[in-house]
Amino acid sequence: MSDKKVLKPSAAHPITVSPNKARVVVTVGGKVVADSANALTLQEANYPPAQYIPRADVDFALLERTEHSTYCPFKGDASYYSVRTGDGVAENAVWTYEAPHDAVAEIKDHVAFYPSKVDAIEER
Repeated sequence: MSDKKVLKPSAAHPITVSPNKARVVVTVGGKVVADSANALTLQEANYPPAQYIPRADVDFALLERTEHSTYCPFKGDASYYSVRTGDGVAENAVWTYEAPHDAVAEIKDHVAFYPSKVDAIEER
């Protein structure tokens, strides 16, 4: 049994997950790491929206799983990946919720990228 607090989205802390109609392309070190027409936009409270990209649309050959993890009471346990391109590494630039809480179940099998750790997250 886990003693981690689980919170549900509410009017005070809303979370929505919706399909992004745009194509989302993520580049790191000049390389395309993700390219998807099936991304989901997660909007949580007043945070900037995050693009969750299906794992099938991500070049996992460029990712290295790390030991880093975090916990969000609204979404669950997050695992992280670094992105390696050429000689550069973007440490813990990617996160994923492999077993997200029910309120955000749609983001299972998706990953998201920190905008500050990648070259660009473009919506085309």
